[in-house]
Amino acid sequence: MASILQYTLILTLLFTCACTSITDYQGLMVQDLEGMHEVTSDKIWLSHEHTLVDFIGADLIDPKKWNHDSVIQVMLPYFEELKEFDVDYFVDCTPNFIGRDVILLEKISKQTGIRILTNTGLYGARNNHFIPSFAKEMTPEELASLWIDEYENGINGTSIKPGFIKIGVDATTPLDTIHERLVKAAGLTHLKTGLTTASHTGQALGFWPQAEIIKQMGVSPEAFIWVHAQFEEDNSHYLKAASEGYWISLDGLGWEFDNHVEKLLFAKQNGILDRILISHDAGWYDPQKEEQSIQPYTTIFKRLIPELKKQGFAKNEIKQLISVNPARAYAIAVR
Repeated sequence: MASILQYTLILTLLFTCACTSITDYQGLMVQDLEGMHEVTSDKIWLSHEHTLVDFIGADLIDPKKWNHDSVIQVMLPYFEELKEFDVDYFVDCTPNFIGRDVILLEKISKQTGIRILTNTGLYGARNNHFIPSFAKEMTPEELASLWIDEYENGINGTSIKPGFIKIGVDATTPLDTIHERLVKAAGLTHLKTGLTTASHTGQALGFWPQAEIIKQMGVSPEAFIWVHAQFEEDNSHYLKAASEGYWISLDGLGWEFDNHVEKLLFAKQNGILDRILISHDAGWYDPQKEEQSIQPYTTIFKRLIPELKKQGFAKNEIKQLISVNPARAYAIAVR
């Protein structure tokens, strides 16, 4: 028998869901740490990055174990570097229970002037090590109610609200049962809030089961980002995903380079640059380590863009990757 919560969510979705497709920038809204505001297509984005990540495990993590001043002392110079490249938006993809710390991010944002987006959701990849015990038996409706509450009322008693949903799955077919619930919860949350889902996935083996779930829920592919798609060796999956409207995120430029250039050339040659996101996915502070080894957030600007220009990418194509696509992908709208 469905719970009262299930009926409430279903009725809410039936009466409030007016699914749309984002085709222009008039009234395009995003939500950063300061709140929701209109965004234009000429701002520069880093669409998937991390400031701090703690892989100790969901049931052991304790934000009191890291000191904000110490973290900021290490990380601030890397954010300051971004001013040279006029970066406006920094999407921090660290999920809850892996080091999401919205107060830390707010302090960095205020010191640098960079707009930072944070997230709601849960990360199931790596065999659910980062999902707290209390959440492992929750239904999609129960999970969605927690995530919707953060969107409506703020995170951890603050006024800071998420700008997107971050989940993580292991790339398997079929999906782990908990991961299937995460995807369904993300779909329910999107239909209520308009937040886009960024799903740590990897190979297409784990992407297509998620695509099927959200399709059955009536969620548009335009509201779903296939994260770490660079790990898929068969580029034909990109053509299918792009044709259906999904966002394809090539992450990890902080760790590798040539593979990204090859895949971006494939995207250009096949006319799907308008579905591609790029990011470093590197650079974070690790509270478990005494010595920090930080990867900068500047490879896109110092290495990738010059290389793409050599490969014949036009100015408008580069703008598509670092400005147009992220603004559309992270726009808040029920789709």
